[in-house]
Amino acid sequence: MSEEQESLIDFPCDFMIKAMGKTDSDFHQNVVEIGHRHDPKFDVTRIVARESKNGTYTSLSVTVYAESKPHLDKIYQDLFDNEHVLWAL
Repeated sequence: MSEEQESLIDFPCDFMIKAMGKTDSDFHQNVVEIGHRHDPKFDVTRIVARESKNGTYTSLSVTVYAESKPHLDKIYQDLFDNEHVLWAL
């Protein structure tokens, strides 16, 4: 069974990813750049940002168009590799 068959997600699809980073860093811009790199139609108007109680951290909910599980894995890897992204779900 291939990776594509093992996925519970029906690709291609819009997929929401949540990422967190420090509010005062280049976190937001880096996440936007990653979104555009993997999804030419990435829509920044669909980003939902929430600051932590003390404003130290910001979480971003972004929606990307994922063509396949390997494509989605590449998006997550770019997020994990970025120094401004603390975590992504």
